Amino acid sequence: MIADRFDSLAAEVIEEVQSLWRSVDMLALANQRRVLEAYRVAQVSDFHLRGSTGYGYGDAGREALERVYACVFGAEAALVRPQIVSGTHALALCLYGVLRPGDGLLTVQGKPYDTLETVIAGEAPGSLRDWGIKYTRVELLPDGTVDREAVVRALGQKPRVILLQRSGGYSWRRGLVLEDLRSLIGLIKEHSPESVVVVDNCYGEFVETLEPPAVGADLCAGSLIKNPGGGLAPTGGYVVGRRDLVALAAGRLTAPGLGRAVGPTLDCQRLFFQGFFLAPHFVAEALKGAVFAARFFERLGFEVLPRFNEPRSDIVQGIALGSPERLLAFCRAIQAVSPVDAHVSPEGGPLPGYGDPVVMAAGTFVQGASLELTADAPLREPYAVYLQGGLSKEHVMIGVLAAARAVCEIKDEGGKMTSRKDKGRKGEGGKIEGIP
Repeated sequence: MIADRFDSLAAEVIEEVQSLWRSVDMLALANQRRVLEAYRVAQVSDFHLRGSTGYGYGDAGREALERVYACVFGAEAALVRPQIVSGTHALALCLYGVLRPGDGLLTVQGKPYDTLETVIAGEAPGSLRDWGIKYTRVELLPDGTVDREAVVRALGQKPRVILLQRSGGYSWRRGLVLEDLRSLIGLIKEHSPESVVVVDNCYGEFVETLEPPAVGADLCAGSLIKNPGGGLAPTGGYVVGRRDLVALAAGRLTAPGLGRAVGPTLDCQRLFFQGFFLAPHFVAEALKGAVFAARFFERLGFEVLPRFNEPRSDIVQGIALGSPERLLAFCRAIQAVSPVDAHVSPEGGPLPGYGDPVVMAAGTFVQGASLELTADAPLREPYAVYLQGGLSKEHVMIGVLAAARAVCEIKDEGGKMTSRKDKGRKGEGGKIEGIP
């Protein structure tokens, strides 16, 4: 039976990835140590776990949590708040906080992901374009790497902010690992030392043993319902970096003159502390799941990005499925093995900030929480699905097997059921992989 063949392939893949999983375990150990050290240095106590109401004046727990974040990220200061609703919101705080009308903003990895592009260049009232920000974009080279010569030329205009994106987003491109970031930030500072480097860190926290401020980023931001929330944070986001720049972002979140001094933490405080403590472990589980997914679908003949044994900048695994039918089948299968709303069948539809219909499989305990197992994609070429998260590698494996079975039942244009891209591909031993 086909199910038996999929299970047999899964067993082979598990054996193939064992050494990589052990490397992920060592990563988790290193990251857990630095998180524990930050909690010790901040002297986190039981009374810090209680939230505040109203204005949130004198919230000692909020201040302790922000010290923990600053320590772990290698930054001077942090802003960690439930009032930040998404990674896009956190990044918008950075951009609106630092930029002034007439300033320049440079992106060097082509077009940012859809919602951030809307913030920067959208026609909606209040976008950076509406505020008179000069936006310049450097496209990637054909091989997907940053065009460093073009970046140097663009830096001649002395842009106020350079925006870097650690994850590839909804684009079939590689993200930036920390060594890439270190090198690129060094190039920027050499040619435009006064420019502020802002890093979109979404999906990248705890994927390596350092974070962007530790390699020279002036600001970095992300969402707590992704990696750093550890599957427990019900909402929230963070900004970390230089103290003066974090203060500017805080002034946008609250009001000038109020900044970080206000902001109630309500019932979120304990979950923020506990989730951040657990985050290294759960990010490691998601990474193990991504490694398995990459090798499994590669063995079936599909193109994946990154490959299972390549360095990772984030927890996202891209799989090029080649058709909208396969993409929908994949997402519906992931939804069907979710703990919440498993009976729901995802469809493509409009989402604020996106130019194409988006399909999302997200049967999660926290709405949109992508450290939990999710899969989503815009319905556009190359019809690649982006699998992310998984609080246990076992859940990811169950989802991958279900998705593979669903995808492989989709008939190609000739009416034949296939699980391979074109005619398949050779495995490392010369064997044609794929399950007919």
